[in-house]
Amino acid sequence: MSRQEATHTQRIPLNRDRVLRAAVALADATGIDALSMRRLAQELDVVPMALYKHVANKEELLDGMVDTVVGEIDPPTAGPDWQRVIRRRILSARRVLLRHSWAARVIESRTGPTPAVLAYLDSMAGSFRDGGLSADLTHHVMHAMGSRLLGFSQELFDTSGPSGPPDPGLAARYPHIAELAATAAHDGGSTVGGGCDDQFEFEFALDLLLDGFESLRRQGWTSARKAQRVPGG
Repeated sequence: MSRQEATHTQRIPLNRDRVLRAAVALADATGIDALSMRRLAQELDVVPMALYKHVANKEELLDGMVDTVVGEIDPPTAGPDWQRVIRRRILSARRVLLRHSWAARVIESRTGPTPAVLAYLDSMAGSFRDGGLSADLTHHVMHAMGSRLLGFSQELFDTSGPSGPPDPGLAARYPHIAELAATAAHDGGSTVGGGCDDQFEFEFALDLLLDGFESLRRQGWTSARKAQRVPGG
């Protein structure tokens, strides 16, 4: 960078949006664990105290970064097929979180939803309601979807590791797991493990859930039916 370009960069006023976007870019490049207020200040060529005029502390910085990332998700589209509308939006969220591989971890670390996440969840609930789901069913749908609404899901275990035939001893003790492992579609770039195509698994689960919700909608499902269940039945 020439001295003239550097001088021009220094003249760009520092504001909250610039701080957050620089923090997102830094986390993308170096990982979230390497992010610090001091490192961010160096990236912006300012003293660390200058950042505190725009974010009070590291936690507020992380909240703002989450909102910046969520702001990249495509807005909802109109359409008569509510499942397609929801599916398209969730897969957009997934693409965004795959671009920012640290973001899911930070979202999970928040003690409560940030403003942009709240706005996103509110619009998603609105899409379910526009699709004809009752407020009661939508409430339970939102719980059932969990983090999938934001394009990611937590696997039970990290299944990464060397591929190949299962250990004969383990296969003998756990035959069904060995059978499943042998039929897994391999995806070397999987974010959840070396044995599965996690984009396929994500969409498979998403479609199952959306089809199930539509079935419940058609049945006129209500949570009042829970009271009719026999304890232990």
